[in-house]
Amino acid sequence: MRAPELRIATWNVHACVGTDGQFHPGRTSRVLRELRADVIALQEVEHHDVDGGDLLDYLASVTGLQGVAGPTLRRETRHYGNAVLSRLPIQRVNRVDLSLDRREPRGAIDLTLDWHGRALQVVATHLGLQPLERRRQVRHLLSLFSARRADAGILMGDLNEWLLWGRPLRWLHRHFASTPQVRTFPSRLPLFALDRIWVDPHHLLRRLEAHRTAQARHASDHLPLKAVLHRV
Repeated sequence: MRAPELRIATWNVHACVGTDGQFHPGRTSRVLRELRADVIALQEVEHHDVDGGDLLDYLASVTGLQGVAGPTLRRETRHYGNAVLSRLPIQRVNRVDLSLDRREPRGAIDLTLDWHGRALQVVATHLGLQPLERRRQVRHLLSLFSARRADAGILMGDLNEWLLWGRPLRWLHRHFASTPQVRTFPSRLPLFALDRIWVDPHHLLRRLEAHRTAQARHASDHLPLKAVLHRV
């Protein structure tokens, strides 16, 4: 039996602080529900107490998805970093350290999900601000896909890549095939395609677009990027 279509998304939620400077997890959760996605990669998820629980637990609860945390900064009072929300059963979790000395810690969450009997590898990440960081981090990320343990692979997140012809993007296009550049930052008037989704095999990718609702424009400084995949 072929698996049904899969809706995926990636979004830098800016710690649930909107363009008005207000911390508003309810607004963030409403945008997540608008996406109607089965798997969502989140960046800049910061621990907050929301309704007596952790922010990620709150977002998982209101969306009906399972949350996987991948903190990169561990503070005494608040952790901060990546997360994934998934409707698909999670078979394997691998938290990957992409940090370089004297730079902000970075990481990725490498998941194997059960897509109706097919293995789906999903890697969610948030890369560094310096070109040297991104080059090393992208090489590490591509090595995660080299074993080809899954029937399909997805890499998504905030790549912070401003250089359209930089080596990291060339390497990613070579591995995953060229994917459209969709502008997502800044959210009110998007100029840069910082948020990316790559799919292997490429022919599974049916649609790729920014989520441009009024709430999304105000909920973060990034717009969500969403995609629909064909059946495996």
